[in-house]
Amino acid sequence: MRLCDAGLSELPEGVGIPRYDRTRLAAGIVHLGVGNFCRAHHALYLDDLFSAGLAQDWAVSGVGITPGDAAMRDALLPQDCLYTLTEKSADQRWASRVIGAIREYHYSPDDPGLVVERIADPAIRIVSLTITEGGYDIDNLTGDFLGASDMVRADLASERPSRTAFGLVLEAMRVRRAAGTGGLTIMSCDNVQGNGHVARSAFLGFARLKDPDLASWMEDNVTFPNSMVDRVTPRTVDADRAYLEEKYGLTDRWPVTCEPFRQWVLEDTFAAGRPPYEDAGVEIVSDVVPYELMKLRLANGTHQALCYFGHLLGLQYVHEAVADPDIHAMLLTYLDEEAIPTLDPIGGVDFAAYGRTVLERFGNPQIRDSLSRICEDTSDRIPKFLLPGVFSQLEHGRRVQVCAAVVASWARYAEGVDEAGGAIDVRDPLRDDLMRRASERRSNPLAFLQNRVVFGDLADRPEFVASYLRALETFHSGGARAVLKQLS
Repeated sequence: MRLCDAGLSELPEGVGIPRYDRTRLAAGIVHLGVGNFCRAHHALYLDDLFSAGLAQDWAVSGVGITPGDAAMRDALLPQDCLYTLTEKSADQRWASRVIGAIREYHYSPDDPGLVVERIADPAIRIVSLTITEGGYDIDNLTGDFLGASDMVRADLASERPSRTAFGLVLEAMRVRRAAGTGGLTIMSCDNVQGNGHVARSAFLGFARLKDPDLASWMEDNVTFPNSMVDRVTPRTVDADRAYLEEKYGLTDRWPVTCEPFRQWVLEDTFAAGRPPYEDAGVEIVSDVVPYELMKLRLANGTHQALCYFGHLLGLQYVHEAVADPDIHAMLLTYLDEEAIPTLDPIGGVDFAAYGRTVLERFGNPQIRDSLSRICEDTSDRIPKFLLPGVFSQLEHGRRVQVCAAVVASWARYAEGVDEAGGAIDVRDPLRDDLMRRASERRSNPLAFLQNRVVFGDLADRPEFVASYLRALETFHSGGARAVLKQLS
């Protein structure tokens, strides 16, 4: 059975379907970068609202920008932009439903003018984003827009930029200003600390380089709310497609799987209105920062703490790493002694309980989230997820032994060979530099840590360096297990 609008009523019992008439939906949001997380998170909240008879003028017009997004176009369009979302509980209860919140999908390289026209449409009041941590082209240390990627440079040189999110939005803002349509909200849903501030720096930074006058207009007419988003959403694998075929006889080109847990904390700063997200369970607050720091340090930081150790030990999945007694003990020490002390209190939130919930979630064997996924793009992740806590601990004279060992585990991983002699496929924007530095360990044990773009002045901090060098030496003399034993 092929997934499409005409076949929804024929789907077998057990598959949830949209409880609304999709033909009555109108797009109010353009989402750039429609990947698995967007479809398991933002689109799901909207689907819940639509099913409750609310906000049906806030459907999603999806946009793909990168070459890899062509595959999403080819998957979604034949399915009327429908897809299945399967939540997998640890007790082996799986719940599948069809999500209908994405009403259309456009692949920008096919027709960039159409995408600009869509964003410029007065009905569009939010441009939401999941373009990954590294997609903003921001300096990790200064927060300034770099404009350094090939696609950004091409857009800056073009008369009508259309290769990047920044160029497409800028062109649409030009049209909106000329038509007197007014501004909108650019809402980042990426796992980035201060994601609204980062989006503001990126989009306005690009605009200032390209059209300073239009940049000034955007400053007055576009808002960039911060948000904290959380849900484990692994890559789709063939087994996910096979499950739907075998269980329901349903063919879905690109289904999504995820854990049952979800959270979204959002600042209420919207230029042209918003859906009633709170009616779908979103926490609307005046200041997201305490929540995002909690999530970045306790959830994302935990992912980084476990992934290299697990990979070096020959494990394949996140849940396997959490189940390892030595890794689990290390994670508890990280949470209680090196992460939680860096957080300011949040009324009604128990950080220790939150941390245990994180371990319970990550230990869900049904998700089968690969360690290799978590190990990717570390130079974009550790500076955001782990290092701010390290510098806070150092500033207050508190322990950093676990964090130093985690950084050492990354350095050991970046050597490109695991403990069994197998090759590691290091995937990172700074891959060549990282691997070169990791290979220089014998002649310069601090070579990896001396990458100041990633680590700032951490190589000049004796209290961190001592723990880092001890862990790195133990990785080579006794292996990852010996390092973990040192930390217990």
